[in-house]
Amino acid sequence: MKIFIIVLLFFLPLFSNQNIPKIDSQIKKIDNFLNNHNNPWIKRYKSYKTYQQVEFNIIKTQEKIESLQKEKITIDIQNQINNLQRNLDTLQKQKDILSNYKDSPFIDLTTPQDLGKTPNVTNIFLIVKALSYMKQSNETLKTLQKNYQSLLENIEYLKQKDRLLKELLEIYDKDKDNIIAFCKLNSCLFENTYKIQMQLNDTLGAFRVLEATRNVFVTTLEFLEKDIADSNELIKSQVKAQIIKGAYIGITILILFGIALSIKLAVKKYIHDNERIYTTNKIINFLNITLIILILLFAYLDNVTYLVTVLGFASAGLAIAMKDLFMSILGWIVIVVSGAVHAGDRIKVIKDGAVYVGDVLDISILRTTLYEDITLTTYMDNRRAGRVIFIPNNFIFTTMFSNYSHSGLKSVWDGIDFTITFNSDHIKACHIARECAKKYAKGYTESTKKQFNKLRDKYTIKNTSVEPRVFSFLEPNGIRISVWYLTDAFSTLAIRSSISSEIISEIIKEPNIKIAYPSTTIYHGDALKDSKQITDGIIPNI
Repeated sequence: MKIFIIVLLFFLPLFSNQNIPKIDSQIKKIDNFLNNHNNPWIKRYKSYKTYQQVEFNIIKTQEKIESLQKEKITIDIQNQINNLQRNLDTLQKQKDILSNYKDSPFIDLTTPQDLGKTPNVTNIFLIVKALSYMKQSNETLKTLQKNYQSLLENIEYLKQKDRLLKELLEIYDKDKDNIIAFCKLNSCLFENTYKIQMQLNDTLGAFRVLEATRNVFVTTLEFLEKDIADSNELIKSQVKAQIIKGAYIGITILILFGIALSIKLAVKKYIHDNERIYTTNKIINFLNITLIILILLFAYLDNVTYLVTVLGFASAGLAIAMKDLFMSILGWIVIVVSGAVHAGDRIKVIKDGAVYVGDVLDISILRTTLYEDITLTTYMDNRRAGRVIFIPNNFIFTTMFSNYSHSGLKSVWDGIDFTITFNSDHIKACHIARECAKKYAKGYTESTKKQFNKLRDKYTIKNTSVEPRVFSFLEPNGIRISVWYLTDAFSTLAIRSSISSEIISEIIKEPNIKIAYPSTTIYHGDALKDSKQITDGIIPNI
């Protein structure tokens, strides 16, 4: 037994020497991990230690300066003070740079990003924002969890290094001389116990700081996980509720569109007047859009009273700044409700001295659109046609306008004037004018008579005569014949041209009727009493 113990004591140093390279290799691997530039924990810890060391050096340097200043000032002492002052300035700059690591070197690794207040999903449009908040909060949590795992890994490596250093220190204590010789030959990491003890102190200091950080970090992480889980659960429930609510609103809107489409089809089936169909469709669209807007407002507005208050103040300013706009909207309501103008009507509007006659293409909320056809107005005044004219709806309050086709009355009175000489058969001329007018206005007189009978229920109509009317008047240069007849409001110019041509053709056939025009009678000298009037070559007035 004694022999075995002696042999064991003899070979123990050999076994210890064999363990040193293994321990040395493990410590090197641990140091490679801890000192990696991608390791934020040890990197910040080293900055923290550097700050502590810089602060300690500043205190020592200040003490040395104060001590030297108390001595008798010589050139050598003054030089020392100056050197120490320069060192103090350098250390102070280093301290300022490292000030972020003074108390909390790991605050950016352990503090979650400020996510703001959890969004309250009160309408379907906030779902995207809420989902984005959830994604951001989950990413923040994952980042902190990753940092926490990295912290645990660093702590574990520090534990291993601490154990290996203590084991190495025990080996040194048992066979110091042989091991030092062995390390010199084999390039060990630590040659003496002083270096081992220094590494052990640094490792223990880092372990204590990281362990204290872990204790605080785990509490922060637990609270954050619970808070994010609660907020995510709340957001999910709100999103689900808003999706269901949005689905109900969407179904309601589809039903409204279906009802509106059904009414439009019924109107098209039972109403054969295109103008009434157009106006009815406009009203249906307006009511449908208004209902949809009201549904959305009351569905997604938390405080209707607040909206009314805001609209009350806003409308006061808008009413002044946008007077013309509101007047146009009000004009549109008056036009639609009163039925003064419909799409397809031919109207005449006088705006700023300009006269526009055209067919109504569309009546929108803000303006009425006209297409300018070739009419008597374009022939006599404008000398152009074919323009699309946009008239603000407020014209109904400020402008005189005429409707040539109101309430289905699509005929208007038009007149043609011509002058015959005093010695012409004016009775025959009136008869020709009347017959020509009857020939072309016959269809319009019958339809107008029927329309007048319908209008008696709505308007007071005293004179319902629809036959052409002929009047004769004395004028300075002859007898003026004026014939009036009913014509289509949309083809006035064409019928006027046809009747004028017919009258001229008939008058040319009559020898007793001559067209008169401004003329001058000339008398020569002694023949003043019985001179013959020159009528074959009448000289116009100049």
